[in-house]
Amino acid sequence: MTHAAIAPLDRRSVLRGAGIAVALPFLDAMRPAFGASARKAAGQGAVPRRMVCIQTNQGIMPQFFFPEKPGRGFALPPYLQILASHRERFTVFSGVSLPGVTGGHQAEKCFITGTPHPDQNGFRNDISLDQVAAEHVGNKTRHPSLVLAMTTEGKTLSYTRNGSPIPAESSPRRLFQKLFVQGKPGEVAEAVEALRMGRSMMDFLGGETARLSRSLSGEDKARLDQYLSSVRDLEKRMHSAEEWEQKPKPVVARGQPDDIQEAMRFVEKTDQMFDLVRLAIETDSTRVVSLFIDTTVIHNITHHGNRPEMVAELRSHEEGQFKALNRFLSALAQAREGEADLLDRTQVLYGTCMGSANSHSNVNLPVLLAGGGFRHGQHLAFSTANNHNLATLYVSMLQRLGIEAGSFASAKTTMRGLEMA
Repeated sequence: MTHAAIAPLDRRSVLRGAGIAVALPFLDAMRPAFGASARKAAGQGAVPRRMVCIQTNQGIMPQFFFPEKPGRGFALPPYLQILASHRERFTVFSGVSLPGVTGGHQAEKCFITGTPHPDQNGFRNDISLDQVAAEHVGNKTRHPSLVLAMTTEGKTLSYTRNGSPIPAESSPRRLFQKLFVQGKPGEVAEAVEALRMGRSMMDFLGGETARLSRSLSGEDKARLDQYLSSVRDLEKRMHSAEEWEQKPKPVVARGQPDDIQEAMRFVEKTDQMFDLVRLAIETDSTRVVSLFIDTTVIHNITHHGNRPEMVAELRSHEEGQFKALNRFLSALAQAREGEADLLDRTQVLYGTCMGSANSHSNVNLPVLLAGGGFRHGQHLAFSTANNHNLATLYVSMLQRLGIEAGSFASAKTTMRGLEMA
């Protein structure tokens, strides 16, 4: 098969278009048009469902997390005893991991992407679970998703479809302002103008790509059409964002928090973040959240070598984290939404990239899922020698949001034994 001669493209013009394409997905203003108030005004009564994904990156000591017996009615191990009031509202998993996700601490970037071999040269991540959810349900709130982290090192749980990391907000103070502090009229006008400038850039990009299209092969034209479809979708989102800038933000009773600077006070900062996540969900400001809990400050004692004094110190820190999680789940359970509560409507994934930080193992990951409308109160135990694919849980989570997902990462089916309520 022969092709007509194709003139070589000016590489600078391609880079110019690519530069815009790379920058646009990170625009904070790409917010969809319909939040809770708009949904009510339009008479839409669909039950909102939500997802919160949380990773603590220094592991969880398995001997204090995993139940001894599978099924229901299991004795609660020490860490799960802290969550005892919610035992019928969570499922704990054992014998699960993400196929090919290895490399010790390198695996932390893949906890909700499931992309294999993060420790190899040339590694490129894939889209994260929360961002798949945001593509489908994020168009109902002011913020399609909140990407949060307790870290000063630029870490994140969330990645775009091209594998680019999404910068996480690590300041509770800034997060509060973003969610609940209304900008002054001049600031709102500036934000709207910035959005319009962004739309003008995309108009320019459309003209440039139309010019380039005349000299492309059939395959390249197909790729370009797919790209332009994405550009048009971004234009719609930016138009919606202009509308959001003109609408008042929710008013909440609590005041603006002060940031905690001391690294060892990570449990207190976790409480701050959880409280703001609860408020964001309660005000329907977002329905998708990721939170990266960086506890590198206790990294040294995770390599405890089973020395009793170090195990006891690490256990104290980890119990503090589970107490914070319990307070978060309790706050969701106490917040009513119609005939249900927010925990019924919110899936809360909590886990870690390492089965044992002491040995940098990436198998037998400690993971639990609370709330969200599943039949909980069980321990789903799989083989510790031949782990079950954790990504099957992610398929189940997407389907519970109403997304027609048949696969995610390496998983081609849902989590075995986990049923919707």
